[in-house]
Order: sequence, then C-alpha cells, then structure tokens
Amino acid sequence: MDIEKKVWEVLLTEREINEKLEHLGKQISEEYDDKNLLVVSLLKGSFIFTADIVRQLSIPVRIEFMTTSSYGDSEETCGRVKIVTDIKQDLAGYDVLVVDDITDSGITMKFVMEHLKKKNPKSVRSCVLLDKPNRRKVELTPDYLGFTIPDKFVVGYGLNYGEYYRNIPYVFAVTSRDRRK
Repeated sequence: MDIEKKVWEVLLTEREINEKLEHLGKQISEEYDDKNLLVVSLLKGSFIFTADIVRQLSIPVRIEFMTTSSYGDSEETCGRVKIVTDIKQDLAGYDVLVVDDITDSGITMKFVMEHLKKKNPKSVRSCVLLDKPNRRKVELTPDYLGFTIPDKFVVGYGLNYGEYYRNIPYVFAVTSRDRRK
C-alpha cells in the first residue's frame, strides 16, 4: 500500500498533537498526584498515544495493555467487542486510566471500562486522543480528551488504514481511496 497513491487532508499536525500531549500530561499528573495510577492502553491503535502521554506524566505510573476487536478490517465497528488479550494485573488499589486513540461509537471504551470495573479498582476513567461525538451509539464522554474531530475516516499517529500508516506523526483524513482494492 503506497501512501503516495492516496489523497489526504491533514487534520492535526505533529505540533498540535505535541502541544495537546503536554497539556493533558499536566492535567492528568495534577489530578492523579496522590493516587496509584495504572494506565491501560488499548492496542493496537493507542500504542503511540499511550507512549507519548505517559512520558508527559510527572507522577509514577504502571502501564498494562489490552487488545480488543470490534472493527476487523472494516472502517466501522460491528457493534460487538471481543477481548483478545486481557490484563492480568489485580486492579484493587489502583486508579485506572484507559487510553485509546479514538472514540466514535463509544462501544469499545464503554465495554472495556465496565469490564475493568468488575476487577475492583478505586476508579476507572478514560483518555482519548480523538473523539467523534456525533457517531456515539452509547452514553459516554471521555474524561480526558485531546481533540474533537469531524466524522471522517482518520489515519496516522497510531490509527491505521489496512494496518498501515500508524507511524505517520500527524493525523490525516483519507479523502479518496485507491479503487483497485
């Protein structure tokens, strides 16, 4: 898959993302200063955002990873969430912050938060880089939010198109696709 054959519109520059990371890092550090923070990163999409946001934290933090599936190879969720890899960590005594790259329908984040609450943490909150609230199918508002974006298919900074482009340091919207696929 060749990025040069695609047409895209840059929605968020690397600089805009970095400035937001700094702001979110300060906010999270202040609010979790006296707490036992455990970040749960939802793979694969959030791995870059998680790495960058935890480096902005000025407080001790543990990091765990979960893998869920609700999209497959599609651009839209199927509405069912499957836990592919669960965390093994006992959550008692932790304040959990679930980090994801994007929330649109909200189905995955709501499912994961409810799942983690059953593991008896002190609290469970969410942090997402991107939010598409007009696509919401469940009641959910991210606790920490990078950017609200329009209803476009976005790629880059961890988000993929056919498992490619996660390494792009900015977020772009695919405005046309190679019709040969």
